[in-house]
Amino acid sequence: MALPEGMRARLRLPAIAAPMFLVSGPDLALAACRAGIIGSLPANNARSIDILESWFARLNSELPADAPPWAVNIMVHKTYLRMQEEVDLAIKYRAPIVITALGSPKAIVDQIHSYGGLVFADVNSVAFAEKAAATGVDGLVLVSAGAGGHTGQISGFAFAPAVRSFFNGTIILAGGIGTGQAVRAAELLGADLAYIGTRFIASEESMAVPRYKEMLISATAEDIILSAALTGVPANWLRGSLIEAGYDPKNMPEKAPMNIGKVEEAAKRWRDVWSAGQGVGAIQSIEPVAAIIEQLVSEYRAAVSR
Repeated sequence: MALPEGMRARLRLPAIAAPMFLVSGPDLALAACRAGIIGSLPANNARSIDILESWFARLNSELPADAPPWAVNIMVHKTYLRMQEEVDLAIKYRAPIVITALGSPKAIVDQIHSYGGLVFADVNSVAFAEKAAATGVDGLVLVSAGAGGHTGQISGFAFAPAVRSFFNGTIILAGGIGTGQAVRAAELLGADLAYIGTRFIASEESMAVPRYKEMLISATAEDIILSAALTGVPANWLRGSLIEAGYDPKNMPEKAPMNIGKVEEAAKRWRDVWSAGQGVGAIQSIEPVAAIIEQLVSEYRAAVSR
């Protein structure tokens, strides 16, 4: 297994607080790093490049050198209009980790490697994992069935071992991971890190609106609806938010055309319909990120000692 040298020693828990659209900002990323895991945010959560630059500057100035690294998620789909501007800022601020999504990482791998940054690529199938690995990425985020937002169809139990059979880099497993026991299970499957998203949506530092957080507390895995009707890519959505937005969860529209376009256009599609993964049942209350990670660490250590 292949975590970059020295990274594991900086982590209290082998995990990344996953970047979530309209949820993860600098407050959540900083809190995650301070509590002992890798913190991240999507670049397109910043409504302007100037705001994104201020976020990068804050992450670099407020985190000590021995803290876990921070990561930024950049969409590399051909329709995303701000991609290169975001990459240029990642280079300027020497983002430790860049996580690509919705496309091939090929165009940016050499750019990020030029200053020593790491590139992790989101993939949702073994075929895409093979293609991404061939571009020279340092890690693969395996988006498995049950993940919030844009999700995969393969069980993590099959996905991680399949990719480990041909990839020696860092493997990050995503999909329904909301407890310390699940983090340990990811390791046993061959992953180096676990991707934890949904569990942090209801954190105090999250950018999610209060109604979103409240809905998560009462939701279970049965309330997660898979549909490509909103973004053109299969994604998991909260049943309650679909109903409140006027959709019938039992009769969702056909797949929408995929066109990411501008940041503000993507935000409109996600503003009132909220995503979550199948690990939503682990959320019992709105808590600080530090408290959530403390519980995860306790659960993880108990699982390791069994």
